[in-house]
Amino acid sequence: MAPRRRQRPARQDMDQLDLLLDFQPSNPVVAFDDRMVRGASIAVTISKAISQSLQGRDRETVARDMSRYLDEQVSKHMLDAYASQAKHEHIISVVRFIGLIHATGDRRLLELLAEGFGWAVIERRYLPAIAMAERIEARAELDREIDADRRQLKKSGLLR
Repeated sequence: MAPRRRQRPARQDMDQLDLLLDFQPSNPVVAFDDRMVRGASIAVTISKAISQSLQGRDRETVARDMSRYLDEQVSKHMLDAYASQAKHEHIISVVRFIGLIHATGDRRLLELLAEGFGWAVIERRYLPAIAMAERIEARAELDREIDADRRQLKKSGLLR
């Protein structure tokens, strides 16, 4: 049986948040919608991701920012080719991909690469929380082992 959803009670003040219903935790991983970048090959997926990343941006400006960052000429036409699934011979190099990430600030591009390996791209500010969570998990595992040892020792009569 499916769990019942909690009904929102009628509230006098609709501007007041209900911590259980209105709270949305932040998502430390920013990624493309899989449906928007799914492709038959890695090259097609990357070109779709580039196209998504460039959507709503002035490609001339992005090309200029990439050129400045990489200290090499990147044209709008080259960006168009990288974003096109039809231009199989124009696959972006890793150096230019880094330039694109720099110019767009779009972390989803980096996440696209990481998720293929089962990794995630997160902000460094989350690292202490992850380290703490790992220590808590290790402590819980140690507590389970100690409890199992204690039960065994009680069963054998060495502990009361």
